[in-house]
Amino acid sequence: MNPKTSVKIDHMHNTNNNTVSCKVTENVCLPDSDLPRVVIIGGGFAGLALAQELKNKPVLVILIDKNNFHQFQPLLYQVATSALEPDSIVFPFRKQFKGYKNVVFRLSEVEEIQSSLNTVITNKGILTYDYLVLATGTTTNFFGMDNVEANSLGMKDIRDSLNIRHMMLQNLEQAAITCDDEERDALTNFVIVGGGPAGVEMAGALAEFCKYILPKDYPEYPSSIMKIYLIEGSDKLIAAMSDKASTQTLKYLKELNVNVLFKEIVTDYDGKVITTKNGTQIHAKNLIWTAGVKGQLPKGIDKQHLVNGNRLKTNENLQVEGFNNVFAIGDIAAVINKDTPKGHPQVAQVAIQQGKCLGNSLLNIIKDKPIVKPFEYKDKGSLATVGKRRAVADLGKFKFAGYVAWLLWSIVHLMSISGFRNRLMVGFNWAVSYFTYEKSNRVIIRNFKPKSTANNTKK
Repeated sequence: MNPKTSVKIDHMHNTNNNTVSCKVTENVCLPDSDLPRVVIIGGGFAGLALAQELKNKPVLVILIDKNNFHQFQPLLYQVATSALEPDSIVFPFRKQFKGYKNVVFRLSEVEEIQSSLNTVITNKGILTYDYLVLATGTTTNFFGMDNVEANSLGMKDIRDSLNIRHMMLQNLEQAAITCDDEERDALTNFVIVGGGPAGVEMAGALAEFCKYILPKDYPEYPSSIMKIYLIEGSDKLIAAMSDKASTQTLKYLKELNVNVLFKEIVTDYDGKVITTKNGTQIHAKNLIWTAGVKGQLPKGIDKQHLVNGNRLKTNENLQVEGFNNVFAIGDIAAVINKDTPKGHPQVAQVAIQQGKCLGNSLLNIIKDKPIVKPFEYKDKGSLATVGKRRAVADLGKFKFAGYVAWLLWSIVHLMSISGFRNRLMVGFNWAVSYFTYEKSNRVIIRNFKPKSTANNTKK
């Protein structure tokens, strides 16, 4: 079938011995329904919150995602450092939507949006929509530095975390084999670029791995051989939080022997040597990039609707500028007004609140009722952890750090994970780690190669 040919066929489709009437519309099979069709692209925090808000409402919701699971991104760094197994922080969409009578999941990757025809083209077929919601999130931004992108790793999804884990373990094993001191240093030097929450938490987790796991797993060399660098382009860590939180975070990292370099901007990395704008060079074969993100969008959205960071400009009702039936939520959306000239912060709480808000707004729009509540972000505070019993918290006027902040961080994150089994697994792992400093099994189940090496192998 030609994917550009419009084909509509009514037929009976048998699933699990239950006969269901389906309509193949533009060669994608969907339940036969006369309800308004809401297509959500992306099952991150925003897309999932919207689908949950529209549960069993008088609309047909179709969630499209290239993965068949939702991933809890705030804990990716724990998977990367072997503190958690990947299945602890991912949850299948089909299991999530059990009991949702009006929500359909389709595993596919969107290739193009044809807004003039209300059509979405995916790698599995074509479907139409009445209302389209873009919740496509962000991807790692290497700011056009091809060498850095080819030789380093971002930390935006579960595959990135597993790549970091395998890279780390493979390099540590190679360091135990080599007799070349210079190569051993490069293999055991870890550099994190970006002093935001992700970078800070990753640095703290690596430092604890170095302190408590390395001596047990690699007794052939001292833990002091593993050096951790955190490079930040400004003069402040976790800039979005208070000065007190930033100062305390720096103190915690120094206690863990993390080398923090301020006002250093990475300009090149060839897989062996990291070079900064100031001329600083660090020999390392482990570079983790958390220094920036940019919106990721399929083809079909004109660049005139984009603002800084490749985000879609929306109004206070989360409608994409220039469209009546296209909306954007989550990290990809930038609600531009006098209070938020650059849009809201790209954090989970904003995404969740936008998803819930849009759910109510869409129901009013469909019923030709006015939108009662435009989106207004309610900041519930910020949390960041730097290892066990070390965390910082900004909760309105209350700013504190230490064990209480760490306990609060643990509770909030544990309760935010999808699925009782996942919460149980994470909670159990954290309890074991708290008392023993032990982590998950550190096994290498596949050979990881950087993009540059993999490309050369293909050639």
